[in-house]
Amino acid sequence: MKKKLSLLVTLAVIVATLSMMLPARAQSPTEITIITVNNPDMKIMQGLTDQFQAAYPNIKLNWVVLPENELRARVTTDVASGTGSFDVVTVGTYEVPIWAKNGWIKSVDELMTANPNNVQANYDKEDLLKPMRQALSFEDKLFAVPFYGESSMTFYNKKMFKEAGLEMPEEPTWDQIREFACKLHKPDQKQYGIALRGLPGWGEVMAPLTTVINTFGGKWFDENWQPQIDSKEWHDAVSFYVNLLHDCGVPGAEANGFSESLTAIAQGQAAIWVDATVAAGFLTDPKQSKIVDDVGFVMAPYASVKKGYHWLWAWSLAIPSTSPHQAEALQFITWATSKDYVQLVGKTNGWNTVPPGTRESTYKLPEYLAAAAFAPVTLKSIETADPTDSTRDKVPYVGVQFVGIPEFQGIGTDVSQQISAAIAGKMSVDDALKKGQEIAVKAMKDAGYIQ
Repeated sequence: MKKKLSLLVTLAVIVATLSMMLPARAQSPTEITIITVNNPDMKIMQGLTDQFQAAYPNIKLNWVVLPENELRARVTTDVASGTGSFDVVTVGTYEVPIWAKNGWIKSVDELMTANPNNVQANYDKEDLLKPMRQALSFEDKLFAVPFYGESSMTFYNKKMFKEAGLEMPEEPTWDQIREFACKLHKPDQKQYGIALRGLPGWGEVMAPLTTVINTFGGKWFDENWQPQIDSKEWHDAVSFYVNLLHDCGVPGAEANGFSESLTAIAQGQAAIWVDATVAAGFLTDPKQSKIVDDVGFVMAPYASVKKGYHWLWAWSLAIPSTSPHQAEALQFITWATSKDYVQLVGKTNGWNTVPPGTRESTYKLPEYLAAAAFAPVTLKSIETADPTDSTRDKVPYVGVQFVGIPEFQGIGTDVSQQISAAIAGKMSVDDALKKGQEIAVKAMKDAGYIQ
């Protein structure tokens, strides 16, 4: 018995010794899935995957990249149902407070406290622009971090203006924009006066159009939550927008969103574009734009009311409550929104393409200010946008280009389809607004806002 026991001990020692001599098996990296929008800034982020994984070999990135409308539908369905397909989701200032209240996304503040080793070194949360921090918070806690922030501005082709003897003011009115656009509209030469979104979607056509409605004195709802879509102000604003596109706009506007409009002006096909400030970096990038030396930047236009004419938005990174890899997701989102990431993009892709509108320090970098002539207009637009005071009359909601209630996603999208049909010439503005009013009234009754 003693001999048998001794043999077993000897064998155990041999096995242990051999196991120590064998090379240790590498632990497989944790894979996190990120879903994001197919905007240029996000494509740059995806292109830097190797840089991230080299710095953090314990994390592997899996990407899902979709157009804006598809992204919203996919992410909303996933987080609302608790499916848990994603570890990092790309969300906007509209979704964050609503989803935080519903418990769908985790508090970034709480995750940072619980996982300090997974926060990018020297992250400096206080360096994030105050309007962005406020927009992405709920009950004084940060629930997402801004990947890029934006307002809206007017882009114009300085060469076309000069050749026509026109001069763009620093703060144009919509009447001036129409006059310029129609003077520069030369469809026989494939030169169009203006590019504007017409693609259905509350975050597509309704984003710029709502700012027009604001400046015409309109609003989505009155103080009692009664829809105002068939009001005179809406009729005047939407008629102006639709007629401008019919008379002097890029053809097929009902199918054009942000990306298509960006392409039109970047290729020298449109004289004017009113849209997100984030586009400025790409219009000054020779790899993506033919008008690098000819693009000018001024404030977004307004009409009779100088309120709510430039929006406030951030595409941000949040962590769903259902993610099984929250610590690793935190490592990624703080890397992608850090000062170091700004430096990385500036040095590898060009300083004019760094994510704008998120950090105070970005607007103090000499390299960025030298490369980004648009920086002062972007910063002014962001800092002066006020989601709490964006309409002529008092309203019960917060938001410039959206209404901060859960029901708006459905209402805005359904109304946008009527507007887009009017842009396409399939129905009149009167009919579009009448139908839109009916949609909004039913939705607000069903939700219990009105009787």
